[in-house]
Amino acid sequence: MKLRVGYELSYECEQDTPMMLMLSTHYSRVQEVVSADLLVVDPPVAIRQYRDGFGNLCSRLVAPPGRITMSTTALLDISDQPEAREPYGYQHPVDELPDECMVFLLGSRYCETDLLSDIAWKLFDKAPPGRDRVQAICDFVHGHIVFGYEFARPTKTAWQAYHEKRGVCRDFAHLAVALCRAMNIPARYCTGYISDVGEPLPYGTMDFAAWFEAYVGGCWQTFDPRNNVARIGRVLMARGRDAADVALSNTFGPVKLVNFTVHCAPEEA
Repeated sequence: MKLRVGYELSYECEQDTPMMLMLSTHYSRVQEVVSADLLVVDPPVAIRQYRDGFGNLCSRLVAPPGRITMSTTALLDISDQPEAREPYGYQHPVDELPDECMVFLLGSRYCETDLLSDIAWKLFDKAPPGRDRVQAICDFVHGHIVFGYEFARPTKTAWQAYHEKRGVCRDFAHLAVALCRAMNIPARYCTGYISDVGEPLPYGTMDFAAWFEAYVGGCWQTFDPRNNVARIGRVLMARGRDAADVALSNTFGPVKLVNFTVHCAPEEA
């Protein structure tokens, strides 16, 4: 299936404003790329790119005063089947985890494992270790938080989402990540596109989405406590400890977001 993804974001800047953007599809999807998502900036400015410590592609630029628009579009050739489970789902003892996993056991800006540890063990101590325990956490978070865009708040943490019981997809992911880490399961936050292919009409307004990956069964496996079902057309953009590591844009000066549109849909023949 050919999937077209992309976005258009516009900002109003009061002055020359350095920006750091994380708006590219992840390199792990390279084999599916038919047409790459090259960043287009209007008005044109110099762009330089680098990979951060998590392997995400970051773009740096200086936006001039006034309106600046960033956009891209990419075409991917993906499976038209729902996501499949990996064959194994056992849980590694902490002392046997690969070194790369250790940072994803620690608390982070939005995932307070210290505050949620006792709660996690009370809720999931009896759940079978490994993937079944991760799924039990996803089932809990999916039923515990009420979704609504009106509940979005950029400073909300996993601890706050647990107590407020309201949020958006990043809050679902943060809470699940924190609970997994508290249960000694490495978990990392992910952001990207999710299509509505296979979902009932009417489709909602397209947006970027958040989910997470947990290290079980000897590999990183995808979990989505917000939707809590296998999806078709999930496209990773970036991953990190939490949303602070994968912000779509970091702006170093006063700016206002004036336009935000995202598309992720099958390409018409």
